[in-house]
Amino acid sequence: MNRKTDPLLSHATTAACILCLSASSQVLAQPVQTNSLDTVTVTGNALGASSLLAPAAQYSGSELLLRSRSTLGETLEGTPGVSSTYFGPNASRPVIRGLEGDRVHILSNGGGTADLSGLSNDHAVAADPLTVERIEVLRGPGALLYGGNAAGGVVNLIDNRIPREPLFEAQGGITGKVDGSFNSGNHEQAGAALLETGTDRYALHVDAMSRNAADVSVPISLACTRNGVSTWRQHICNSASEAWGGAVGGSLFFDRGYLGASIATTNLRYGTVAEDESQIRMRSNRFALDGEVRDLGGLLQSVKAQISRTEYMHTEFTADVPGTVFRSSANGLRLQARHARLGQLEGEIGVQWQDSNFSADGEEAFAPYSRTGQAALFALEELRQNWGKLTAGARVESVRVTSEGHPTLSRFIAASRSFNPISLALGAVWEVAPAWQLSSNLSANERAPKDYELFADGVHLATHAYETGNLNLTKERSINLDFGAGWKHGAHSASVQLFVNQFSNYISLEATGQKITVNGTDYDSYRYTPVAARFIGAETHANLRVLDGAHVLDLLLRADSVRADNTDSGQPLPRIAPVRLGATLQGSSGPWSARLGVDQIAAQNRVPDGQTPTAGYTLWHAAVTRRARQGGANLLWYLRLDNAGDALAYSASSILTQTAPGKSPLPGRSLKVGLQANF
Repeated sequence: MNRKTDPLLSHATTAACILCLSASSQVLAQPVQTNSLDTVTVTGNALGASSLLAPAAQYSGSELLLRSRSTLGETLEGTPGVSSTYFGPNASRPVIRGLEGDRVHILSNGGGTADLSGLSNDHAVAADPLTVERIEVLRGPGALLYGGNAAGGVVNLIDNRIPREPLFEAQGGITGKVDGSFNSGNHEQAGAALLETGTDRYALHVDAMSRNAADVSVPISLACTRNGVSTWRQHICNSASEAWGGAVGGSLFFDRGYLGASIATTNLRYGTVAEDESQIRMRSNRFALDGEVRDLGGLLQSVKAQISRTEYMHTEFTADVPGTVFRSSANGLRLQARHARLGQLEGEIGVQWQDSNFSADGEEAFAPYSRTGQAALFALEELRQNWGKLTAGARVESVRVTSEGHPTLSRFIAASRSFNPISLALGAVWEVAPAWQLSSNLSANERAPKDYELFADGVHLATHAYETGNLNLTKERSINLDFGAGWKHGAHSASVQLFVNQFSNYISLEATGQKITVNGTDYDSYRYTPVAARFIGAETHANLRVLDGAHVLDLLLRADSVRADNTDSGQPLPRIAPVRLGATLQGSSGPWSARLGVDQIAAQNRVPDGQTPTAGYTLWHAAVTRRARQGGANLLWYLRLDNAGDALAYSASSILTQTAPGKSPLPGRSLKVGLQANF
């Protein structure tokens, strides 16, 4: 990795730790305030109902702190129904119920992130968990508010860069959070700081983060070739990374609403692990404007508007020599209104518009310059009954995808396709008994093909294949059905979900059986092809209170399974997570809390012909926290032990297991220690 900024990053992390200690020894002049984000609401449920129509998960506070990894996919890994693409420790997207890529919509405060992580598994999500206050996973009718391409679900990253509510009374105040940590597995030094101030009429927000990590340690010796010299080390070659970024934002508050804006930047340098001397240097800049007017009276109760502009670029380097440059820019507008209650019916309607541009220049440009324009109408309605409630969602889109060819590569053609996806969903919740609840969701989703699925024509190094688009693709269609049952009695709770997703034309990257030679190298040929596909699975989790009172002890159980098949060929679909079982014993006593858990991942032998099965493995993990208050600060000391048994493990949902077998196992044993101060 290029280390020019190492001293700066190290100093930033050290400064964060010093700020933690200094904050703990000072009493602020202002009264201590509680950040409004401490109250958890699942905002994916736009109507603010107390129970959701679909399986959902959310992480915030200390729970998010203990789960947080350097990538979004690994942070959510282990959530029932959620696995990850794991392209090493630096690039990973969530996989929900076996669905990945552009079938899982990643949002930032309800708006698209506009990065290129869906284009290729080696492209990182343009967000770092260090700057996120809350992560939500949403499925069901509410997902249609955000996109018809959310057949898998929606992952919403929440921060407070644009405050939506006043943080203080009229006299004003200041609040903040500082976090510093060190991880032994990759010598990662990470630090983040957040500061907010204001009155009941305005709020200002500023945050910053840095992360600096070396190669990740693993329980096996792996070859690494750099500058023509080969060595063997118990590390994943080329897995080091650097990240830094921050944001400035603020809001003005009125009697019936607010208007706010923010500017944020995310920067990342990381090794792509599939190649020993390849790395990506990425930058994403985002401007957002957000406002809402409430208590309007009449037919419309409130109106909310969001405007965003994102500029993204990354350059792929080989041995520090710049190669292909990928660029993307996007403008977005979203208007959403909540209408007055009509009897027992309440709901929201809205419009959304987005225009995005993509380009790739260099030897590895496997897709042309392109432009995608999208406009949508959406609605979500909820009808409450004495037995429960019904929810219906609908989204109608107009999508135009245009290839503009390429200024230097003649193989790319200029062409355009238009699509009109329509997605509908219906959900119900039955309160069958005081402790029991049943739920069901039925949806019909349509997704317009992406630009690369239509127009790709070149070598894609992440898949080690020559990929060809299909200009004749039609809309991807699926029928999705799930059933759920939930039980809650005091501190005890349990739930189970069964689902099936049936695709009539799942857009799959299928082998053609041919070879294509480029610059003297033979590559397997793949083409985006519509196939019939079926995903069937189950998820369950439970919380059992073992001990109550001054000392609390809970047993958390979880399990999930997905079976995915190409029903045209009878072959399994690739990169599907196997059966997973997990248990965690979690207790607290006074300021102390601790947890000990184990995850048993079964072998994945259901793979397409010619692909390699993945062995099963067991991962042990533990964590300890201690809360304290010193001066004007609330301190949280934390320690997390991952892969305590130093097990050798490979991810079945990672393409690296097939394209670079044995090269990138999951991280070995690591110990993370840190301190977070809230004041």
